[in-house]
Amino acid sequence: MLTLQQTNVIIPDLPKRVAAQLFAASTVRHVKSGQALFSVGERGDGCYRIEQGVVKICVTSPAGDERILAVVGAGAIVGELALIDGLPRSASIFAFRDSTFRFISRKHFNECKKDHPEFHAYLATILAARLREADEALAAATFLPVKGRVARAFLNLAKILGEQAEDGRVLIKGPISQADLAAMAGVARENVSRMLSEWGKRKLITRSSRHYVLNDVEAFQLEIDSDASE
Repeated sequence: MLTLQQTNVIIPDLPKRVAAQLFAASTVRHVKSGQALFSVGERGDGCYRIEQGVVKICVTSPAGDERILAVVGAGAIVGELALIDGLPRSASIFAFRDSTFRFISRKHFNECKKDHPEFHAYLATILAARLREADEALAAATFLPVKGRVARAFLNLAKILGEQAEDGRVLIKGPISQADLAAMAGVARENVSRMLSEWGKRKLITRSSRHYVLNDVEAFQLEIDSDASE
């Protein structure tokens, strides 16, 4: 059974005294739904903690095709690579919903590191988590057929945006377009439409505007497992 929880929460075990110093000089930023927090190629001058809201981390091909690398919510840190190397942004981040962030500059982070050498261990944890996510995404894109990729996208959304009902169903609140789902799964939009039609006929999913209800979460995991075994 799917356990709903925030994923990609970085530095969860950071001691309170260290976190207090780290965020003491942070500044607040608000971003409206659909707007960019930052774009690929911009100067990497620090990272952001999501205080409220949901964002998508994405890259765009020269032809304009978008690929969503991850969707993360409150508690997650985004743009953390800038703390390590200070290089330009390697991905763009857009708000799925109205969101609030706390910005930590690279300069302040480096000052905190002088007082707390243990930050190096936390940075290693960040990199390990990102590498695992990249490995999982690569494996899904390489080995899973279309059905499994789209099912995986829904389960990932359920972990971040899902609200679980007593009867086991999961409501995923939008706005989530078929284009978003296609960008998450790395498939054509037509394939998403086809899968939604099939799952709708099987009563696995219910659509209301751009909201979705997963009526049988375990069935979506089975879609992934069966595709992976073929």
